[in-house]
Amino acid sequence: MNKIEHIGIAVKNLDDSNELFSKLFGKPHYKIEEVASEGVNTSFFKVGENKIELLEATREDSPIAKFIDKKGEGIHHIAFDVDDIDAEIKRLKNEGFKVLNETPKKGADNKLVAFLHPKSSNGVLIELCQTIKP
Repeated sequence: MNKIEHIGIAVKNLDDSNELFSKLFGKPHYKIEEVASEGVNTSFFKVGENKIELLEATREDSPIAKFIDKKGEGIHHIAFDVDDIDAEIKRLKNEGFKVLNETPKKGADNKLVAFLHPKSSNGVLIELCQTIKP
């Protein structure tokens, strides 16, 4: 793993949260993107070298809607940048982590992504991110 790629925050209303976080960071988001397969709209902020991703559910059965129903708004996941997502998935499985996506899928911000089950990482949902190269 190279670095923290971003921190994901589940929100009920993306417009309201964009306004709130714009005030907090002193600058607007730089991108809004829908990930239809996950039932989510995302918004990204750049803060120094770090990124914050806001996640709003677009349907009631999405993982974000379920998360908010169970835990409320707040930190949803921590994402880590990796060079070779397939190799990282294999390595982490061999280390005993429960992988939710053995095959990476297309995520937001031009990334391939896979998640580790929080039960295998002290209650923290971990996302692996690899930039999709043209």
